[in-house]
Amino acid sequence: MTTAFETQLASAKWTFSTRRVDRTLVAGMDMAFEKARPGDLILAYVSEIGQHRRVQLESGRHSDIYPGDAVILACGARYAPDQFEGLAEILPQSADLLAGGGCIGRMVARNERIKQATRLIPEGRLLRADGAALNLDDFAVRVSARGDRIPVIAVFGTAMNSGKTVATAQLALGLRRAGWRVAALKGTGTGAFGDFNEYRDTGAHVVADFTDAGMVSTYREPLERVRAGINRLLAHAEDAGCEIAVLEIADGLFQRETAQLLADPAFQRRISGLVFACGDAVAAAGGVAEMRRHGVVPDVLTGMLSCSPMASAEALGATGVPVLGKNDLSDPAEANAFALRSGAEWRSAA
Repeated sequence: MTTAFETQLASAKWTFSTRRVDRTLVAGMDMAFEKARPGDLILAYVSEIGQHRRVQLESGRHSDIYPGDAVILACGARYAPDQFEGLAEILPQSADLLAGGGCIGRMVARNERIKQATRLIPEGRLLRADGAALNLDDFAVRVSARGDRIPVIAVFGTAMNSGKTVATAQLALGLRRAGWRVAALKGTGTGAFGDFNEYRDTGAHVVADFTDAGMVSTYREPLERVRAGINRLLAHAEDAGCEIAVLEIADGLFQRETAQLLADPAFQRRISGLVFACGDAVAAAGGVAEMRRHGVVPDVLTGMLSCSPMASAEALGATGVPVLGKNDLSDPAEANAFALRSGAEWRSAA
């Protein structure tokens, strides 16, 4: 006989961030929300519709949500200047939908141009048979490689919506067209399928993000945890036979985790190429100056500025860094030349 709890789980909308979860391991739930930590799975009910009117399902499509709908999400923080800042905290009486990909927490700030967060009523933390809370980290990809062999081209940007995802996808496309087995990866951010699906559309051989490394969000995670997650994604790509990886780093240079990675000598040593996406020449000049302060220089500029020949010329004059548009990045000859200039020689040496 099906129990009421089993019916709840079966009728709930499981969000994108929970796509790796083995549902057969869910044995019960508790209401110890004060113990919730990032990645813990939460069953909640929609209380009041706000900014997010839909959630992203594990199947890869959107679903409208309505008051009373049950959803399965992961506890997490979020940093998105265009939307919310939120913490991985859940109060028993209410919580906030911080991201449509399935992040539940407590909103602490929002962009005044958007609505209040959609409100949720937490029902319980999902538990294993032994009483331990189920966490996304339990379902991270299993790897055997070390993740230190394939070359990595990192993509940074000035802010959200500066063109990082387009650059990552188009460069992955160009490399695939050039004959490389390429991984398109997202190393930081908050779980959502928009970027993930854009990567998949390029035909990249491996597509993965930090949720595959066990995190619903990298915001406020220690640098060591973020770095370990990136290494896991690279090892996953190596296990699949990839020869090169394009790695997007979310948000702008001053965002907490992005700034830490940029200044991290271990991360600097690991990357073999660097793409910087920006909106105009002033942003390019400021961003390149900030990178140089940390001892790194991008190989190319791209992003919204590449749509304008005038802005591109201004950026080149101000920084000395060449500008490539999305058509350049997706061109197999240009992508292959960029990979080789960046020291991507493992394929020919293997």
